[in-house]
Amino acid sequence: MTDEQGTSGAVLVVGGGISGLTAALETAEVGNDVFLIEKNATFGGRVAQLNEYFPKMCPPSCGLEINFKRIRDNRRIRTYSMTTVKAVTGGPGNYEVTLETAPRYVNSNCTACGDCAAACTDEIDNDFNFGMNKSKAAYLPHEMAFPRRYVIDKNALSTAGAEAVKAACKYNAVDLDMQVVTCTINVSSIIWATGWVPYDATKMENLNFGKSQSIVTNMMMERMAAPSGPTGGKILRPGDNKEIESIAFVQCAGSRDENHLEYCSHVCCMATFKHMTYVREQYPDAKIYVFYIDLRTPGKYEKFRAVRMADKNATFIKGKVADITVNTDGSVTVIAENALTAEKISQKVDMAVLATGMQPSFSLQAPPADLQMDANGFVISEPDKAMISAGCAKKAADVVTCTQSSTAAALKAIQVSRR
Repeated sequence: MTDEQGTSGAVLVVGGGISGLTAALETAEVGNDVFLIEKNATFGGRVAQLNEYFPKMCPPSCGLEINFKRIRDNRRIRTYSMTTVKAVTGGPGNYEVTLETAPRYVNSNCTACGDCAAACTDEIDNDFNFGMNKSKAAYLPHEMAFPRRYVIDKNALSTAGAEAVKAACKYNAVDLDMQVVTCTINVSSIIWATGWVPYDATKMENLNFGKSQSIVTNMMMERMAAPSGPTGGKILRPGDNKEIESIAFVQCAGSRDENHLEYCSHVCCMATFKHMTYVREQYPDAKIYVFYIDLRTPGKYEKFRAVRMADKNATFIKGKVADITVNTDGSVTVIAENALTAEKISQKVDMAVLATGMQPSFSLQAPPADLQMDANGFVISEPDKAMISAGCAKKAADVVTCTQSSTAAALKAIQVSRR
């Protein structure tokens, strides 16, 4: 165990997605030291997995690359990837935090040349692409990875694979003997920007996710549309790579449901309208069906919604989907009741997309500190305790709202540090 000391008034930011990056930069740029930690091998969070995001329909590089550069150039920010909080003691203005960093099995000598991946004989499911393709067990997490360093899944390496990876690296960067490292830091306040996870679609048994590759989630759709995704940006039916002639979007898949997520996840309707745009760009004549409870596109997004709803090949059905059945030809049939006409709808499509909701990370695991949370697992800020939530750890939100929330969190953390 080692000790890492910042100056008086240092701030810990837990989570390295767009919210954590924003909070860290806003805090550091007014003179406070910042410890920025991320549990994954790279920073960027969910935004890095998107093809485009609102309000400008930008690729993730639009927001992340400049923030990564600002992080690299700011000497007040210390970054720790593959790192989690294990314990928090003390109080406002004087917290002692124990951090644990998992082994990457690749050290700082790495130049990201890719020789280790080329030589690796073992493959794993590509988690970044939600298992829709494979990657080598020695891999760069994604094309914008920061830090730009490979990581090795040691448990997936065969003996031959381990030998091949070590032999391929001419920089002596592969270290399969790396161990877990713990350290303690002292900070005045903690910003929790721990983000969200897509709701587990297998919990909605009637929608048959996992029973057919033709049923995907909204985040899987993002990866298919992304140039760096499993299909090189082409929207194809998983399994047989069929081009899309018809597609259904199932809104509120698990959201606004007392058996799953009781709240609206705020972004799902807009995400579906965005996905309609992806489909229309590639398939001008494809039939699109949207099954919805309500369509929520607040403020300036109403114009975006109106354009998509005017699509002559798009049909909107107000009704909650009761079932999705799997057909022998690879297609699926979406079954619902039209709430406006009381008509039962059975619509056969090439692919169905489930608009799964945003679930806060701490709803799935106990937080490592004494945090106040609501019934859904969102963290409630407690400025008097110098425990402050930001982004989707605070509430389900889009990117713009997350950055605003994170700036506010930074201001609160700074105030605590300067009492």
